[in-house]
Amino acid sequence: MCAFFARYQAFKSSGGKEKLASITKIGDRYLRPLLVVGLTSLVRQTRSHPECASKWLTSLLERKPARLATVAMANETARIVWAVLTRDVPYKPHLI
Repeated sequence: MCAFFARYQAFKSSGGKEKLASITKIGDRYLRPLLVVGLTSLVRQTRSHPECASKWLTSLLERKPARLATVAMANETARIVWAVLTRDVPYKPHLI
């Protein structure tokens, strides 16, 4: 299921201590660009109406380039979708 949403967490271990590695690009090659394109529109909307945007995205756009922020949001969205589908529970956003 996780690979379907274009996310697979790689693992590394050294000395018995496991660490999470970067997220690989296996999985559905159609879904990943859809997430990025959809969240690109959210970044554009945030730039024109910052008062309506999430604080996390606004602060991310202040620190990082727009494309990097877009991919970060796509990554977070894919993780949320995967967690909701695998746990079979409704999504409850963390409001900050």
